Amino acid sequence: MTRRLSAMERDGQIKADKSGNYSMANHDDFISGKVSSHREGYGFLIPDDGSEDLFLPEREMQKVLHGDRVMARVVGTDRRGRLEGGILEILERANTHVIGRLLNENGVWIVAPEDKRFSQDILLTGAPGKAKSGQVVSVELTEQPTRYAQPVGKIVEVLGDVDDPGMEIEIAVRKFGVPHEFSDAVKKAAAKLPSEVMESDLTDRVDLRDIPLVTIDGEDARDFDDAVYCEPVKIGRSKGHRLIVAIADVSHYVTPNDVLDGEALLRSTSVYFPRRVIPMLPERLSNGLCSLNPDVDRLTLVCDMVITQDGEVTAYQFYPAVIHSAARFTYTEVAAILGNTKGPEAAKRLTLVPHLLNLYEVFQSLLKARHVRGAIDFETTETYIVCNPAGKIEKIIPRTRNDAHKLIEECMLAANVCAANLLETYKHPGTYRIHAGPTKEKLTQVRNFLKQVGLFLGGGDSPSAADYAELMKKVKGRPDATLLQTMLLRSMQQAVYSPDNIGHFGLSYDAYAHFTSPIRRYPDLLTHRAIKAILQGKKYEPKGIDLSVLNSSVSNATRKQQIADKAAGKKKEEREQTIWDALGVHCSANERRADEASRDVEAWLKCYFIRNKLGEEFTGMITGVTQFGIFVQLDEIYIEGLVHVTELGADYFQYDEARHELRGERTGKRYQLTDKVTVQVSRVDLDARKIDLSIVQPGPARSSNASDVRNPGSSEKNRKGVSAAKKTPVAHEEKAIVGYSRSGKTSAAKKAKEESFSGGRRQKSTQVAVTPKKKTAVAGKSVKKRR
Repeated sequence: MTRRLSAMERDGQIKADKSGNYSMANHDDFISGKVSSHREGYGFLIPDDGSEDLFLPEREMQKVLHGDRVMARVVGTDRRGRLEGGILEILERANTHVIGRLLNENGVWIVAPEDKRFSQDILLTGAPGKAKSGQVVSVELTEQPTRYAQPVGKIVEVLGDVDDPGMEIEIAVRKFGVPHEFSDAVKKAAAKLPSEVMESDLTDRVDLRDIPLVTIDGEDARDFDDAVYCEPVKIGRSKGHRLIVAIADVSHYVTPNDVLDGEALLRSTSVYFPRRVIPMLPERLSNGLCSLNPDVDRLTLVCDMVITQDGEVTAYQFYPAVIHSAARFTYTEVAAILGNTKGPEAAKRLTLVPHLLNLYEVFQSLLKARHVRGAIDFETTETYIVCNPAGKIEKIIPRTRNDAHKLIEECMLAANVCAANLLETYKHPGTYRIHAGPTKEKLTQVRNFLKQVGLFLGGGDSPSAADYAELMKKVKGRPDATLLQTMLLRSMQQAVYSPDNIGHFGLSYDAYAHFTSPIRRYPDLLTHRAIKAILQGKKYEPKGIDLSVLNSSVSNATRKQQIADKAAGKKKEEREQTIWDALGVHCSANERRADEASRDVEAWLKCYFIRNKLGEEFTGMITGVTQFGIFVQLDEIYIEGLVHVTELGADYFQYDEARHELRGERTGKRYQLTDKVTVQVSRVDLDARKIDLSIVQPGPARSSNASDVRNPGSSEKNRKGVSAAKKTPVAHEEKAIVGYSRSGKTSAAKKAKEESFSGGRRQKSTQVAVTPKKKTAVAGKSVKKRR
């Protein structure tokens, strides 16, 4: 007892008076929050009150795992001047199961976690049973870590060998906590649904079955949640168009608080992987009853708009309807028809060609309005993964974005804006898709950079999207256009869901909401329910939701902004937080979770693909510059790797954040964003999803050290990727990122393009092209001694 009291006194939990009596310490100095671990062993406490993060050294992190909620206090500052915390109490354990690789070290069975934020191995209780060394398993934690003992667990699931087809997806969904199996209750509820629209479903619906609405999607799409139709109309003496956007009426079948709704809320979004999708709703709904398949009746919620030649929506109305899709078009097919109305593709669809031409006309009008309002339109290359029958990458090719893609995007944007306008007009709460303008810090960085190249971004402290668009016009045609566009793109924030409508900066809309994809996005389902309530003269308020099951995680950028808002007195008080606030945070967090899982799978596949190219040389473009090296995307194969700063040459390189470059002090050699370089693949680490590159220096051929493949089952020391001698202290901003530290920054920029500026209509592919190829042999899986 004396030892325990001494320990509690040492940790600041209790204090003793002069008489030796103990009392609780002052809790005012205690800070509660969530632990965010880093792969190097240290971590940070993210306070619940939005205050500054506390640095947690490795000795403190031995007590906890990533995601645990703890009580801590400030114990001092570290050598970098950061506040350092000491953990006093574990409030809540976040992890019950951990996915990892089974290893045997000197007769002791352990599981090495796949998520590198778990720096501690799991000791196995008892024998591993049928599981073999090197296999991927799921363990249930029976004992959590303490200061003096590592976590202990038992195997509850054997997933198989790491190179089994689809294993990278099985790992990712468990690693990131993505719900991937429907419960028996959900399956039973879905099975009870009818296989077709019933006569009773048509009550109070507008019958549009005689209108030739069509769907336009990718070749490999399986769920069709939007159909479109357009016809010319007169607006006074001018010509205009009537545009109908019909969206699958998921809310008719998924009602608030039923078992299907609970599962959809838990998932919040469908998750797309190469060759596989984890749907938000069971397939009976997503690919059947709620998919607007051709030649069958389907229930929809319609946005019916009148649009002028200048792209202005002069009138709109929403109503529930029943439709009968006339055709399922692909983007490629529509682009071919629009390009040649006398061609073979058009000949197959003669009766529908006039309607496609009407759609193209309204697209041109909407495009004109986009340019007038100054919406930002970045030009980037999207890629498409082609897999072999084993599910591994055969090749990566650029995806062509044609007028058919843009046509559908503009139609969806118009409907989404009308949905947001309806919510605003009737003052009905909802989850708007908001996109804040660039922060002061990012504005300063981008303006400093532009000044060096003789350019200026207008708008002062609050530039508009039109200011960005105007600058983009000046950038086009310059030899450094790619660099400048990248810099502008990276100054953008990430779009999120929120009931507080601040508009959409990138699209230059005063109000914007997601309405067009309720099959695969929960916020769209919420918007549908709100619209239906408005049509019925009622108000929809989500009720009966257990707030404890909602995801409350926010991005690092959002947390920084919250801290700034709190300092400025703008932070919302707790009593002002509503269920809509909680749902906005939940849906945004699960959207990021889905993206992280998808990126993890793609990174693993790319490592698996390129490990057969060790020693080969490639040209590439620098896509990222950090203090510890440069990231290079290889031409032709579109795979990115790191050139560590120690591989840049015999010089000391200074990192210039404003210029996004590394510059050699002695040689003056510069490595700047978007520069072209020649590199060699020197090392591949499958465990860490890392590809190391070396700069190919001009001059005599040098001996290659490109023979290092980090295989599944390798030691933790080897899985670190960059040797200890080459490591550079990782900046605070990179603390919660798995793999290379830059990935978080990359995702923000990529997200701004894919989500913020495309109207939120993501590629709905569930399959990828398959070409026959022999399965690549897997390198040996010998288990080495772990540290």
